Amino acid sequence: MIAKELRQKYLDFFKSKEHAIIPSSPLVPENDPTTLFINSGMHPLVPYLMGEKHPLGKRLTDAQKCIRTGDIDEVGDTTHHTFFEMLGNWSLGDYFKKEAISWSFEFLTSPEWLGLDKKRLACSVFEGDVDASFDEEAYNIWKNLGMPEKKIAKLPKKNNWWGPAGITGPCGGDTEMFYWVGDLDKVPESFNDDNDLWVEIWNDVFMEFNKNAEGKYEKLEKQNVDTGMGLERVLAALNGFSDNYRTELFWPIIQKIEELSGKKYDESPEIKKAMRIISDHIKASAFIIADGVSPSNTERGYILRRLIRRAIRQGHLLGIKNNFTIEIAKVVQKIYGEIYPEILGEKVFNILEEEENKFRKTLENGLKEFEKYLSNPEGNYINRKVGDELQQANLYPNDDTANMMFNLYQTYGFPIEMVFEELEKANIGIDNDKRTKIESKFNEKLKQHQELSRTASVGMFKGGLADNKEETTQLHTVAHLMLAGLRKILGNHVHQKGSNINGERLRFDFSHPDKMTEEQKKAVEDFVNGAIESKTEVVMEEMTPEEAKNAGAEGEFGHKYGDKVKVYSIEGYSKEICGGPHVENTGDIKGVFKIKKEESSSAGVRRIKAVVE
Repeated sequence: MIAKELRQKYLDFFKSKEHAIIPSSPLVPENDPTTLFINSGMHPLVPYLMGEKHPLGKRLTDAQKCIRTGDIDEVGDTTHHTFFEMLGNWSLGDYFKKEAISWSFEFLTSPEWLGLDKKRLACSVFEGDVDASFDEEAYNIWKNLGMPEKKIAKLPKKNNWWGPAGITGPCGGDTEMFYWVGDLDKVPESFNDDNDLWVEIWNDVFMEFNKNAEGKYEKLEKQNVDTGMGLERVLAALNGFSDNYRTELFWPIIQKIEELSGKKYDESPEIKKAMRIISDHIKASAFIIADGVSPSNTERGYILRRLIRRAIRQGHLLGIKNNFTIEIAKVVQKIYGEIYPEILGEKVFNILEEEENKFRKTLENGLKEFEKYLSNPEGNYINRKVGDELQQANLYPNDDTANMMFNLYQTYGFPIEMVFEELEKANIGIDNDKRTKIESKFNEKLKQHQELSRTASVGMFKGGLADNKEETTQLHTVAHLMLAGLRKILGNHVHQKGSNINGERLRFDFSHPDKMTEEQKKAVEDFVNGAIESKTEVVMEEMTPEEAKNAGAEGEFGHKYGDKVKVYSIEGYSKEICGGPHVENTGDIKGVFKIKKEESSSAGVRRIKAVVE
């Protein structure tokens, strides 16, 4: 089955169930200033799921374009994508579990629709906890449809619960559907979600509860259904692929990359990964450009620039010497132009070509900078004999070496592999042991950087440090103090919802239902300025997320941290998980903190614009 057929079958099926087909929303959110891109099928429908009436009724279905950047570093495996399509259907206070599950099963297994082998299917339901009971209704619906009990897994909140989107609001258990992509004669009798051959293909969310300000879960009078089926994953499963990049949504792009590079997809794991990144990133870039975004150093433009440049770097590693992004974009247009005509036209080509030229110039400047490191006989990075004869490089696996390589990566887009390539060209050899140690130091610094940038898909301003200038670093520490002040003055319901910081000002979104009074603003200002005047040391500790939580650190414990996090403490004032950078002492903050503006950002979220002057 091809993508066009699968997409149309889905829409036709739910149209036959009296759903109105709605068009895909643009990737840039129209009514949500706190997020960069539409990242799910339900995202554009939040107002209607919260109670507003939709002009087309209570039953809706669509194929929604989505961009997710939180997993950008995971792209390169078989299933992660920056751009993807989410097939969805919604009930706005109309039908509920019985219809949603029955229709999901019918669409998947009926010969008239997808006709999947029932033996390959399994599902999961919410097992229940102190907040909400076991979803016996969903379990029994699946059992009555003929699903073997061993293939109906009862899983906890982390697997089978959605929401709320904020601190309070609609939420509920869900049921997920899985498809066995291994051999038919090896389908297990029971479902195990740790087995990668069980691929999640569909999720029905039942918005059954409202989480109130006290953290209690109350039954909603008006219950909604929100479902999502990933087009790319289902298409791969239908065609017997465990690799999404084998479907016709990617394979023509892969073939073009093979042609441009002279290499084959299956040649090595490294080549396979590079080709996946290029095909995913240029596809995503073409759609982002088509919806009105241009490359820049901030917000959406920064994400676009990062995607394009990451793809170009992978092209370099494949040995593609000339500009190639336009050639990839032409294939993307051929695949999607009929369904999404907005992607057609010269605008996509023009912006890609301009950005690729800029980046190649930046790479040239990076090579010049590298030559400076290379030719410095007294530097800590590379020591050489004075004169014409080259000496074996003495690359110490220390912070200086890592700083050099990370600076080339950050400023000029040089991945570490390119630095080693250039060393080889200069006849400077690096033994494997030394290379491993250098890469380890570099990766430590890269991980610290990623802590700052990973959350762009969650919020437009989340961790949005524009640069690492001294003024920005000061304001970043001020943001911690301000959050602590807001929580002290307004209450512990206040949490950061996003920030954007540059050298001139701080912009900060936080959860709070009401406009702040002048007295409250003054109290927060006094709190922050008192902390600055106290000249308190800023202490950083590394610990596990659980240790940080137990220590009382402020942070979003609902999202996925690594094994270790950084906790910055300002004794008597603030303790917060953060990737940095920060001043060493509050006395290093030069000036007086002042709130310039306090306004509404979105429902239940306020925004402060502040300066230190």
